[in-house]
Amino acid sequence: MSSPIIWMILGMAAVTYLPRMIPLVAFESLKLPGFLERVLKNVPYAVLGALIFPGILLVQNGALYGLAGAVIAFLLSYLGASVIIVVTGTILALAAAGLLFPL
Repeated sequence: MSSPIIWMILGMAAVTYLPRMIPLVAFESLKLPGFLERVLKNVPYAVLGALIFPGILLVQNGALYGLAGAVIAFLLSYLGASVIIVVTGTILALAAAGLLFPL
């Protein structure tokens, strides 16, 4: 590997690591209010939803399949199924729907 590529990899590692490490070290002893702590614990779920939801509506075969998959996945996860069951169940249900109701 050439020297510029190595420096680029090291630079990317630094700019990825530092924004995660600095708040951890700087605010280690800071105690957040209970409300703010609860809000911040839900941020990963909100971000995941914001990333997934547009993809649900932009499915190639139509938004109906995307919405059906979202409803099935929601119901399975609401009933307490594990992630692998939710994913497998949604895939199988949409495959069956595609065979029964082709668009």
